Amino acid sequence: MTLLEARGVAKTFGQLAALSDVDFIVEDGQLHGLIGPNGSGKSTLLKCIAGAELPTRGRILLGGGDITEATPSERARAGLSLKFQVTSVFLELSVYHNVLLALQAHDPLASLTFSRTRDRLHGRVMEILAQLRLRERAPAPAGVLSHGEQQWLEIAMALASRPRLLLLDEPTGGMSVEERRATGQLLVGLKRSCSIVVVEHDLDFIREICDVLTVLDQGRVLQTGTVEQIQRSRKVQEVYLTRV
Repeated sequence: MTLLEARGVAKTFGQLAALSDVDFIVEDGQLHGLIGPNGSGKSTLLKCIAGAELPTRGRILLGGGDITEATPSERARAGLSLKFQVTSVFLELSVYHNVLLALQAHDPLASLTFSRTRDRLHGRVMEILAQLRLRERAPAPAGVLSHGEQQWLEIAMALASRPRLLLLDEPTGGMSVEERRATGQLLVGLKRSCSIVVVEHDLDFIREICDVLTVLDQGRVLQTGTVEQIQRSRKVQEVYLTRV
């Protein structure tokens, strides 16, 4: 079943066409990779889906509902969550409290005022930390985590709203080979609970984890298909040989 559908999405900045008539579909339970040369429009498309930018033309549907002009908070309530490339966790707080705060952000103000939420949310915090291999790190300050672990923590915080769709912008940036491998395993496990769109430059990483790839080039969809189909595509090979 289709979860996200972008139809004829275009985005212009003055005379620059960053996206031109992009069609992009994500199915339930799918791990969908978005790849392409630098400047191909990947981050712009992600921002249009997330609400950081509004498309100049076209429609974006989430679960059948039109979110084209919805605010980021409205998109979050509709089931969308995201993690951009730059890590933004509370370094002085514990790993546990970072996730707890992300969960409490979705609670009514009155329940927060009277401190009613911690006991109720404890199980969910530990469940999320276990999903991201951070359970043993719960009491540690986030600032002492490795770069890869901080990225996992931010993904954990993005899961707090129980999203239907998780957007990840270069989640393995700056990671070691071992951390990239572990991140791939984590993401494959997470797709049981939500669909995932990953923007990534590491082609070896993305080939290992994705069900479907969409290749952008110069603001347009060059091709969408399985990993095997994309690897065999002469059009894609040409782009990566001449423009990456």
